[in-house]
Amino acid sequence: MANEKILVVDDDSAINKLVCSYLEKESYIPLPAHTGAEAMSIVINQNPHLIILDVMLPDTEGTALSLDIRKYSNAPILFLSAKTQEIDKIIALSAGGDDYITKPFMPGELIARIKAHLRRQNTLYAQSRAASQILEAGDMKLDLESHECHIRGNEVNLTSKEFDILKLLIEHPRKVFPAAQIFESVWKTSCMENDSKTVMVYISTLRKKLEPYDDSPSYITSVRGVGYKFNQTLLED
Repeated sequence: MANEKILVVDDDSAINKLVCSYLEKESYIPLPAHTGAEAMSIVINQNPHLIILDVMLPDTEGTALSLDIRKYSNAPILFLSAKTQEIDKIIALSAGGDDYITKPFMPGELIARIKAHLRRQNTLYAQSRAASQILEAGDMKLDLESHECHIRGNEVNLTSKEFDILKLLIEHPRKVFPAAQIFESVWKTSCMENDSKTVMVYISTLRKKLEPYDDSPSYITSVRGVGYKFNQTLLED
């Protein structure tokens, strides 16, 4: 992905400018910083995709800064240092770093490692995002991307409103929703007289579609005088 923001933290202006120039040639957006304070401000306000961090800075150590950065960001941290001892690398990686390159460095190697870390980060993000698109409860799977519902591997044909009602309930399993609140959340408008009855009809239809082999309300339960909720025990199995 082009135009990723990369924070370059090094108090040596010549090295900082050099690294930033390499990044610009690769269509990245360099964000230079020369102190730990500047770096933290950029991390908090601009959320860089990757961080290149010197071990020695005028106001702090890179390892201490790395620990502070980890409170706000999971972006890959690539240490760039003149220290070559194995213990220095161990300390840096233990402080939240993802990689360690010693100075002097080859520009090609630096860019290759940056690309590798960004590629890995993007893959993990895509996997996490894909996983978050599936809601599971007991034998039910709700695919938020394709708007499909499956029970025991069998597709259940739901209308868009039925799907949205089910999604609302399953995402808030501890909450009891009055019919009027369901209507306003799903239909995106104020609940008028008789609109609550519309929700009751949809809930009834949903139950028939979700529970063809079970007469009991195993997925959607009623709380007398209050409203409806999802069967939380299915999410705990």
